[in-house]
Amino acid sequence: MLSSAVSANTLTIERIFESPSLDGNAPRDLKVSPDGQRVTFLKGKESDYDQLDLWEYHIKSGKTQMLFDSQSLQSGDEELSDEEKARRERMRLSGSGIVSYQWSQDGKALLFPLGGDVYYHRLGEEGAKQLLNTEAFETDIKISPKGTYISFIRDQNLFIKNVRTGEERAITTEGGDTIKMGMAEFVAQEEMGRMTGYWWAPDESHIAFTKVDEAPVDVITRSEIYADEIKTIEQRYPKAGTDNVNIKLAVENIKTKKRQWIDLGEDEDIYLARGKWMPDSKTFTYQWQARDQQTLELRAYDVSTGKQNVLLTESSDTWVNLHEDLTFLKNSDQFIWASERDGFKHLYLYTKSGELVKQLTQGNWVVDKVRAVNENDGLIYFTGRKDTPLERHLYSVDLQGNDVKRISRRDGYHEINFATDASIYVDEFSTANRPPQVSLHNASGEQITWLEENKLDQNHPLTPYLDSWNEPEFGTLTTDDDATLYYRLYKPADTSKKRPAIVYLYGGPHAQVVTNKWGGNRGLLMQYWVDQGYVVFSVDNRGSNYRGKAFEDPIYKKMGTVEVDDQVAGVKFLRSLDYVDPERIGVHGHSYGGYMTLMTMFKAGEYFKAGVSGAPVTDWRLYDTHYTERYMGNPATDEQAYTDSSVFPYAEGLSGPLLIYHGMADDNVLFTHSTRLYKHLQDMAKPFETMDYPGKKHSIRGKQTGTHLYKTITNFFNRNLHPEK
Repeated sequence: MLSSAVSANTLTIERIFESPSLDGNAPRDLKVSPDGQRVTFLKGKESDYDQLDLWEYHIKSGKTQMLFDSQSLQSGDEELSDEEKARRERMRLSGSGIVSYQWSQDGKALLFPLGGDVYYHRLGEEGAKQLLNTEAFETDIKISPKGTYISFIRDQNLFIKNVRTGEERAITTEGGDTIKMGMAEFVAQEEMGRMTGYWWAPDESHIAFTKVDEAPVDVITRSEIYADEIKTIEQRYPKAGTDNVNIKLAVENIKTKKRQWIDLGEDEDIYLARGKWMPDSKTFTYQWQARDQQTLELRAYDVSTGKQNVLLTESSDTWVNLHEDLTFLKNSDQFIWASERDGFKHLYLYTKSGELVKQLTQGNWVVDKVRAVNENDGLIYFTGRKDTPLERHLYSVDLQGNDVKRISRRDGYHEINFATDASIYVDEFSTANRPPQVSLHNASGEQITWLEENKLDQNHPLTPYLDSWNEPEFGTLTTDDDATLYYRLYKPADTSKKRPAIVYLYGGPHAQVVTNKWGGNRGLLMQYWVDQGYVVFSVDNRGSNYRGKAFEDPIYKKMGTVEVDDQVAGVKFLRSLDYVDPERIGVHGHSYGGYMTLMTMFKAGEYFKAGVSGAPVTDWRLYDTHYTERYMGNPATDEQAYTDSSVFPYAEGLSGPLLIYHGMADDNVLFTHSTRLYKHLQDMAKPFETMDYPGKKHSIRGKQTGTHLYKTITNFFNRNLHPEK
């Protein structure tokens, strides 16, 4: 229970975005060095927490120091290439300066991009060496496994450079125009979580890479509207049902320059989902995914013989989810794999020839991600939802599949980063009522020290608001067809009178709204709404994540159906509360949540009286292949499903006030989604409101823009739901 001796103050929208953040200037991208001697992280200055610098905490001495000040290395405004802007948007990287970095595998060097070039720091030496200084903007920069080379993409080709000698070499020269060498295509970055198109062998003997030809992909012409100009962009965007890129896969010997092309099969209309070398550097594995995403094969290619085989196959009547949980053991002929074949994501042990040894975890709960493996002790460390789907905890299980043990001790949400040898880990912990804290632990869970205690003392920027802080209530409700849904409910202290309510939702797959986790600025906005007299409510409908595959599958070829039904069930629950006014319930969401806002307003207007839809999908035919076809099938064969899932057939049902906002340079959910709906509603003479943001992408970033957006949403609800404090 949070408490404070100071008098209560009212949180303002401006205050949410002020520096330092009410979250505290928390460190980002925390990593334990491979040698286990230090923890590195990114952090901004108190005067500018968006300008990130590289810091370290030395474990033995207990000292914290800044390693590199980004502004001292590179002054002036940072100008990013279009490719880098797109990568950062898809990686959800915010801020400027040093926004990412990596350790060499031996723990002796650090590499970090800055301003389109790259800097290298070897421990024990002074300063950082600038390894690239060109007019071109290099991307996807990596340090090779032994630290001999850096590798990068320049002008759509793959290069390597010897760190010691400075000798640079182009691995590929074919790139240009529609050909991209070693680069991840749009849907790989946006939908598969694959941000690279090349992979080093552990011994640096070979490098595997993709060749992508974008020529088959339709070119769409879209406008990016800025405050003082309009850019016409020709973008190759694979809309659902249209052609994807042609992709090929090669392995090149670094010394001999001999290149081998891997046979991906006769069917060229496929996805290359993942790539990874086995520890022996002789076998490259890749995950081959069918266009319909109902089949996933883990294939192994032997570079010495040129032969390949399928190690395992996953299949589904709906779709197979991708994951990152493939771990090859170094001291045995086995690997760890995750699968949802029993209905929940669990871990399995295989031999490297593809023989199943055993299932390691099981039960009606899901594994989140493998975090580390200690082969000497025979232990796998992973995060999961064994205790509750609302919290993420750290667990261990041995390689024999014996009892799963929980390691994290505090109830809440834990983000875990282990040292390479699995001896220690960093824990970024929070709850819905507790801003993030960062601590260092040994593998048993015992805390070694705080890295960022973020103590809620009299100096913390959140402290003045704790007297009026509203702790959410978590619970479950049951739908008419007996599905169990988790909800989160904020209610004002005074429940003696009827209150309006705002339903905040997302509703789409691979996401979760209802968690016992710090909500960041959006969570603070909910606190502000409660201060203004609103009840604030969220429920995770079927189709959302961390409840098992059977909970996700009902949306297959039926988007915008069961999700709406479940959100209506949530409103029925709200209506049962004697302090909620059933005639003053609004709804708001962004992206898929924007789509859900439209569908609830159009299909269930008797329950949702006012709505704010942010950057919504309006017709799934306009969205990309990999995401859309995964859940909706191909429009060439499932045309009716696409029609039924579009918002347009239901727009006639709009009866309440509606606000739609969109970034006018959005290259993910294209601005066309909203403009088509604007025209459709206008043709039906349906009044609605808009707020569009010049130059903004899908995330609509920026301190002042965020303040304006939150005020716009709040003012809309105030005008239409009339809260009374």
